[in-house]
Amino acid sequence: MGVSALLGFDDVLAREGLGPLRRAAPRTLQVNVGKRCNQACHHCHVDAGPKRTEVMTAATAERVLAVLERNPGLRTMDVTGGAPELNPSFRRLVERARVLGRDVIVRCNLTILFVDGMEWLADFYREQQVALVCSLPCYTQDNVDKQRGHGVFDGSIRALQRLNALGYGRPGSSLRLDLVYNPLGAFLPGPQAELTASYRDELGRRFGIEFHHLLTLTNMPISRFAEQLRRTGEAERYMGLLVNHFNATTVEGLMCRHLVSVGWDGALYDCDFNQMLELPIGGRARSIWQLDDVRTLTDEAIVTGPHCFGCTAGAGSSCGGSLV
Repeated sequence: MGVSALLGFDDVLAREGLGPLRRAAPRTLQVNVGKRCNQACHHCHVDAGPKRTEVMTAATAERVLAVLERNPGLRTMDVTGGAPELNPSFRRLVERARVLGRDVIVRCNLTILFVDGMEWLADFYREQQVALVCSLPCYTQDNVDKQRGHGVFDGSIRALQRLNALGYGRPGSSLRLDLVYNPLGAFLPGPQAELTASYRDELGRRFGIEFHHLLTLTNMPISRFAEQLRRTGEAERYMGLLVNHFNATTVEGLMCRHLVSVGWDGALYDCDFNQMLELPIGGRARSIWQLDDVRTLTDEAIVTGPHCFGCTAGAGSSCGGSLV
């Protein structure tokens, strides 16, 4: 692909006849309800952890629901964090969105199921027909614990077995259970289909675990992973890797084209990564309090940066896994 590392993302789009990047009609409202988490993963682009205090207030959560209600084109609410389940408004958000007939995705770290006071979670997911997207960066204990913390692998396996027992991830089940893979180091994910086959074999044979899809995500050069790259002297090489593996066929499916990202404080962004870099959405509505009709965001320019090469490298990367 050989794109010069001296070119910016917008320059590369222009060279490929693809820019500037603009929004289509929004269909997903992704809501980050806070940075508090029971884990502190090395790759976390949110920089979440047990000591973080940022949390979406009940008033902001209600405003999110009001925007969802008055915009039927938003078919999905995608709830993330931190561990989103730790937000006091979490149940209200999920229940109300389901009453409104919206699909609800929760990005779950699995071990949250065994945190004191969270014993209700698994049954709640099933009752509300929540689609779960669960982090499991590898199928071996050493690699998972190295990236996510001691004991996380065992807790994750127990959680997946618990979810399977409730019907999640079973063939033909409407209870969607997807897993998320991200590389352990400064390299691109392998082919999603091949990794899926390996996960199915290892998790099924060793633990009897079933799931629907494996989503492969590229590590974004921001927050903790960016700091890790700087410490190891790999920052320049990794950015070169992303830039030189730019794939023009991924651009059409970029999540920022159809998604509105809401921060814990109600600010609006083009995507979760821009949120973490504090790159606010363009246009007139800069917060959930200013947004009434999401269709006004259609055709607005999307704010881009060097990190966008992470979503367009190789097979591409999005909240739904690879793009091609």
